Amino acid sequence: MVVGAARIELRVHGSRSLKEKRAVVNAIRARLRGRFNISLAEVDAQDTWQRIVLGLATVANDASSARRRLEGAIDFVEKLHLAEVVEQEIETL
Repeated sequence: MVVGAARIELRVHGSRSLKEKRAVVNAIRARLRGRFNISLAEVDAQDTWQRIVLGLATVANDASSARRRLEGAIDFVEKLHLAEVVEQEIETL
């Protein structure tokens, strides 16, 4: 069993309130959970309007499968165009 974890930092351009930011977070969360079967949570910057930091996690049989699933999820977030991916990191345990 291998656990894959990713951290992605996003910038929401044009967000003027925490309510607008939460709408973006909820949209990303719903689409990722349904499509990639991964767990995710907002792990930092909860009080800032334009910055989102998400932690993603998955379990797989091998490291390459976990990495592929997380890379696919990050690519999917980029293609949503809801927020700009500023930074990303993936780790397998």
